[in-house]
Amino acid sequence: MTDEAIPGAAADADARALSSALRMRILRLCLDEALTNKEIAGRLGMAPATTYHHVRLLAERGFLAAQPERQGKRGAREVPYLATRKSLRTPMGPGAGQILIQAFLDEFALSDPARAEVVRLGLRLNEEDRHEFLRRFSDLFAEYADRELDPDGEPLSLFFALHDDVARRRQT
Repeated sequence: MTDEAIPGAAADADARALSSALRMRILRLCLDEALTNKEIAGRLGMAPATTYHHVRLLAERGFLAAQPERQGKRGAREVPYLATRKSLRTPMGPGAGQILIQAFLDEFALSDPARAEVVRLGLRLNEEDRHEFLRRFSDLFAEYADRELDPDGEPLSLFFALHDDVARRRQT
C-alpha cells in the first residue's frame, strides 16, 4: 500500500521531506538550475554521500525532478535535478519556522551583507489588521512565485517572518 492510499500519509511524508534546513537549501539551489548531486554537494561544501540521501528523498516526494542524464567529466552518467516548486504549495508541519530560519541563516551567512535589504519593524495590530497584513504579503509573494523565472535575472532570496514580540508585551 502506498502512502497516497492512506489518508494524510502523503502529506505527512511531504512534511517530513521538508523538515530539514539542508533540504530547503537544496531546493533553493535547484530552483532555476538543474544540478547533479555532486554539484549540489560542492556548492554546500559537503561530500556527495552526505547530500545523496537528501536529494533522493526530495526526488521521491516530487520536490526535485530528474532531468535528462548527461555525461560527466570522466564519462560517468550524471543525473541533474531541478526543483519543481511543489514546496511552495506544501504545508511543512511543526517546526517549519525554525527550519526556514536556519536555512535562511545558513544562506545569509554566505551573502554580502552590504547588498542585503533588511527591514525590522515593530507593529501593534488587532486581529483583523494582522490578517489583512498577512493576506497582502501572501498575495504579493504568490504573484512573484508564479512568475516565470528570468534566466538573466539576479538570483535573490526573500525571508519574511511575522512573529510575537514577547519582550514588548504589556506587563500586567
